[in-house]
Amino acid sequence: MGVIGPVSAELFVYSSLKYSDFFVWLCYVHPINTSMNACDGLLRLSPGKPIADLDGCRKVMIDLWPTAHRFKAKHRIRVQVSSGAFPCYARNLDTDEPLATATVIKITRKSFFHDSDHLSAIVLPRVRHSG
Repeated sequence: MGVIGPVSAELFVYSSLKYSDFFVWLCYVHPINTSMNACDGLLRLSPGKPIADLDGCRKVMIDLWPTAHRFKAKHRIRVQVSSGAFPCYARNLDTDEPLATATVIKITRKSFFHDSDHLSAIVLPRVRHSG
C-alpha cells in the first residue's frame, strides 16, 4: 500500500484538565518487529476547544506531517497515541502557565476512545501502486 500526502488522526479523547496534549505517531513495522516512524503530529487542547460532550469526550482532528511511504507486504502499520513527545515538543504540565517557564505540575487523567460510539480513525492518502 502506498501513502503520499497529508495524514490525519480523528480521535475521541478525554482529559480531566483543560490544557492537555495528544500526540500521534504513524509507524511502519518490519516483519522482524522493528518499528520506524513515518510521520507524527501534536494537538494542544485548551478550554472549550474543541467543546466536550456531556461525558467530557472531545472529537479532535490531529494533522500529522505529510509523508510518502510504501508499506510492503508482511509489513504492518502501527498507530501510537500518547500525551506528549518530550523532548521533541515542550512538556505541557496541563496548566495555563507558559510552557517555557511553567513550574506547577498537575496530574491529569487522559483517555482515548475507540468503540461503536467513538470511531477514532487514521486518514491515509492512499495511492495505487503499479508494478
